[in-house]
Amino acid sequence: MRWVGALEVQGRSRDRSDIWEFDAFPERLAVKPLVVLAPEHGVPMQELEGKVVFYRSAADRPGYNGFLRMSPNRFKRDADAQLIMKLLRSAHDHPEKRPVDPKKLARRPFYKAESKRGRDTITTVVSIPDPEEIARPDSPAIEIERAVSTTRHTEIQHLLLALGRDMGFDLWVARNDRSKAWNGVALGNLEGIITVLPTQFNEATNRTIELIDVLWLKGNSIVAAFEVESTTSVYSGLLRMSDLLALQPNLAIDLFLVAPEERKEKVESELLRPTFKLREKPLAVTCGFLSFEVLTEKLRGIRELGLASSLKPDFLRKTAEFFGDGPDDE
Repeated sequence: MRWVGALEVQGRSRDRSDIWEFDAFPERLAVKPLVVLAPEHGVPMQELEGKVVFYRSAADRPGYNGFLRMSPNRFKRDADAQLIMKLLRSAHDHPEKRPVDPKKLARRPFYKAESKRGRDTITTVVSIPDPEEIARPDSPAIEIERAVSTTRHTEIQHLLLALGRDMGFDLWVARNDRSKAWNGVALGNLEGIITVLPTQFNEATNRTIELIDVLWLKGNSIVAAFEVESTTSVYSGLLRMSDLLALQPNLAIDLFLVAPEERKEKVESELLRPTFKLREKPLAVTCGFLSFEVLTEKLRGIRELGLASSLKPDFLRKTAEFFGDGPDDE
């Protein structure tokens, strides 16, 4: 989230020295540095809010758009480029130190992942997305709506964590949700929450797992995984599930997408995307849909009858809806 330099392109580079350990970097340009800043002296993105076309102000449609996520491209407006150059030169001439999170600074965006195909081991380079940023609201009404949705999301996470604890499982809550609280208690402080994931998985798998909303674990084994989607993209939750299965194809795990009943058709339509449907084992077969309404009613009855400790992990499979052939019908 900082601008740290400007380079002038001189043309295509003939350099073929190693850059990545795992593959050649195919496209290279010869460049001349114009301004280069240390990360702690970089220009914060917030200084551009409302001043450039790709980062609107809160009074307009907020947030920055996909221009920043593209491969190198031309600015749509010369004034934007000129403003950034002015800020970079000013930061170079009058440096202001702002601390940088060392973990973010050291983060590697690409990971090696290995999977088995018959007797062969296939090594693939993968990129694991970071948690999606929550866009700021356009109006007070939307702010209230999103706040309610976030609260509902946290409530469902809490219900799933409490159920897993009562069933005797260790628990994992998404790393970016640990500070969220329900009934005055942060999810990360609930009894049974673990802080370190099982060590048998590779780095790419762990990066995927740590962003899943709720996990139930038994020892080093993941028993069930839950993605809770109230208003956020259903696709992103399903993609994490699909990534997990792609990275660990032999993993026997119950997967569930938990969302309001009104989003069931959306979940079904997303599961029909080719990326999920054309897998060797379609995601619709392995990932079940649990509606908020059915889940809360089911859990209310379990609590009233004190049945949690006697339940088997597969009881939710019998409650969930599968839009392919369900696991028990194969």
